[in-house]
Amino acid sequence: MKSIYIIGALAAMTGMSLAGCSDFLNDNRYPLSSQAVNAEFWNNPQNVQNQINYFYEDYSGYGNGSGGGTFYWSWLSDDQCGRTAFNDWTYKTAQPAMSAWNAPYIEIRRANLIIQGLENSTMDEASRINFLALARLHRGRSYYDLVRRFGDVPLVTKPLSPDSEAELYGPRTPRNEVMDFVLDDLDYACANIADVSGKTILSRDMAHAFKLEVCLYEGSYAKYHLKDAVRATKFFNEAIKAGEAIAEKYPINPEYLSLYQSARTEGLGYKGLEANPEIIMFKPYQEGVFMNSISDYSNASDGVAGITRDAFEAFVFKDGLPACKTSYDTTDKGVAVGDNALSIQNLLDVRDGRLGFITYPNVFFQGLSWAASNTTGMWSSTGYGVRKFNNPEVPATVVNEIGKNYLCAPLFWGARLYVGILEAKAENGSLSDTDIATYMKPLWDRAGIDTSKLNKAFLEGINDTANNMGVSSLIWEIRRLRRCELMLDDGIRYWDLVRWHQLDLLDTGKHPNVILGANIANSPVPCTVATGDYVNGSFGQTRTFDNKYYLYPIPTGQIELNSSLTQNPGW
Repeated sequence: MKSIYIIGALAAMTGMSLAGCSDFLNDNRYPLSSQAVNAEFWNNPQNVQNQINYFYEDYSGYGNGSGGGTFYWSWLSDDQCGRTAFNDWTYKTAQPAMSAWNAPYIEIRRANLIIQGLENSTMDEASRINFLALARLHRGRSYYDLVRRFGDVPLVTKPLSPDSEAELYGPRTPRNEVMDFVLDDLDYACANIADVSGKTILSRDMAHAFKLEVCLYEGSYAKYHLKDAVRATKFFNEAIKAGEAIAEKYPINPEYLSLYQSARTEGLGYKGLEANPEIIMFKPYQEGVFMNSISDYSNASDGVAGITRDAFEAFVFKDGLPACKTSYDTTDKGVAVGDNALSIQNLLDVRDGRLGFITYPNVFFQGLSWAASNTTGMWSSTGYGVRKFNNPEVPATVVNEIGKNYLCAPLFWGARLYVGILEAKAENGSLSDTDIATYMKPLWDRAGIDTSKLNKAFLEGINDTANNMGVSSLIWEIRRLRRCELMLDDGIRYWDLVRWHQLDLLDTGKHPNVILGANIANSPVPCTVATGDYVNGSFGQTRTFDNKYYLYPIPTGQIELNSSLTQNPGW
């Protein structure tokens, strides 16, 4: 119960508020409250813990109540089309104010206040160091969020006062300098956060898992955007070091869906994620205590954001080969079942088992609905549904109600580590057959893919004709593994396309499969939103790539306040 309170009810927690007005200048201009400057405040571990607890709000998981989270709802990718409307670029024009800019700086100020307050704290040294490490972890996390969205950003390393003119009105700090600062913070966190046994609280292992993600991003960005091989190698090696430090502790659970469909409810015996050996950290939900809407929105009668044809075709066949090489039947046509159903079980039977875990065995669209055992009739923007977040043991009265779902959300887990280690090693040229056996084979085994020929030479020799990223066969196959393993998870795919310099794959004119869905040639009911034989999930709109979309625009209100800030290219 305590862990649910910590993660799920932070808004009700007491303690001084460290958030000021919602822009960078105002968040750093106002002096600290009298409570904050009182040294006695920082001598009390409970006071500091209350401030650390606010950081849990950054982990949205499946969302809070009726609000969306980072799983399923991140529709701007080539994996999904929007639920009931087209998903275009996040920003197409510069805005006066943006939460993507404001929110991280609020958390940075909070972290800097904690760090400063602990400098002369008289609490026991072990507690003080642990709190410092947790604050630095989240300062690094916030700067990482800022850099991947905005590039160069002002680097603030201490709470500012009205007299801090240079910092308040200074220029943007080069992104590489900020990311080096982030790495220092994460290294400190990995070395100094206390070892804990709970999987719902911040831990040293979670810091390692997060460091892997950050360093994987930065290594890729250095390689594909900056063309800086030395920097890329450094960060890929740091990613490997972080992942391998903990990977053995989190073996792959043979049941893929156990990661996404574990529910804490008396009716199911409180089958949460605590006992799952693959879980590093998760966000707990519980019936009647703290709930979400993931099952309802991904199984809705008024529209589901279905996976795309591009996503469907990413999954290899049971022999580990793509359509251009496999000996299996490569048709994408389903089979009509009577006058009111279109089954694709025949397609799922010959593919990577994760595809069948992610989508349903029937196609459904406007005019041809279909219901699972515990849902009402659904329709999908692409014809393909989303099975991944629907535990069939949970009753329909829960699945189909907003704010009443109680599946627990994984935040960091073994498979996410494994695919990160594989990619970093493939990118820096150190991937071996032993690595493939250690980190890739368990994922293929779980997916029901033949691993008898799986080794580095096998992956290098596939040479999939669908490879449209200009990378080697080995890197393409590792990226495919990551995509299929983590599909619909935590907004991962969009940021992968950014760091790989592949965001142009979201251009609907050049890559129509990112808005198309299921083949309905054999449907017993016609589809009114089809292009040829395929459901079209674009809602009649298009998305055109512009290189400026790799970075968000700097809020225009910030530039008006601080003339030293410059706008990102193209905005």
